[in-house]
Amino acid sequence: MPEGPSIVILREAAARFAKRRVLRVSGNSRQDIDRLYNKTLRAVRSWGKHVLLEFDGFSVRIHLLLFGSYRINADKDKPPRLSLGFSKGEVLNFYACSVTFLEGDLDDHYDWSADVMSDAWDAAAARRKLRARPDTLVADALLDQDLFAGVGNIIKNEVLHRIRVHPESRVGALPARKLAELVHQAREYSFDFYRWKQAYVLRKHFQVHGKTSCPRDGTPLTYRKQVGLAKRRAFWCERCQRRYGD
Repeated sequence: MPEGPSIVILREAAARFAKRRVLRVSGNSRQDIDRLYNKTLRAVRSWGKHVLLEFDGFSVRIHLLLFGSYRINADKDKPPRLSLGFSKGEVLNFYACSVTFLEGDLDDHYDWSADVMSDAWDAAAARRKLRARPDTLVADALLDQDLFAGVGNIIKNEVLHRIRVHPESRVGALPARKLAELVHQAREYSFDFYRWKQAYVLRKHFQVHGKTSCPRDGTPLTYRKQVGLAKRRAFWCERCQRRYGD
């Protein structure tokens, strides 16, 4: 599933279509996508893992799910879920994704301060929300989109290694300094991810995700296919990542 930084890259690439009229609509979505015909795309926005196509009075939310993808001015050898055609033969295609209409103002649907890559990101609010969930595993907290919109499993694993915290630690057991580091690095690593992905060097920078030994001390990494309520795979070092709480 694409994580927040990848969605920001998509948003920036698709921004070329903002302020342009939709001249062709097709796709196998079950939504009433024909309503997009002859409408002007006012803006391309994003929140966490959602791409948002904003029109007058409504928006289209695109979620790429596990295997979704997109193409700009290109096609794949499969039918698109949603295809929007513009002037000069240009096209924006989305595949294997969720398409949902959101009525009204996007501000009524989203808390922009929860998006780790947004200018409106509020670290203090994130710390308050975390303190209200003392029994939550940090691995689950990082994947909670109400807390850290845009953070996915790769960012989770890498952030916890970066701050030396075991994924099965309890939020309420973290010292204040570690809680602050968790919040800070959720955003900091997301922007590192964004820069590395743009430069096509993201995987070269993975420290633990998909790896077998810790780059700090050489200890074989622990791998578990399912961790926490989210049941996502985790990689961590038992030597340098401390477990806080039971």
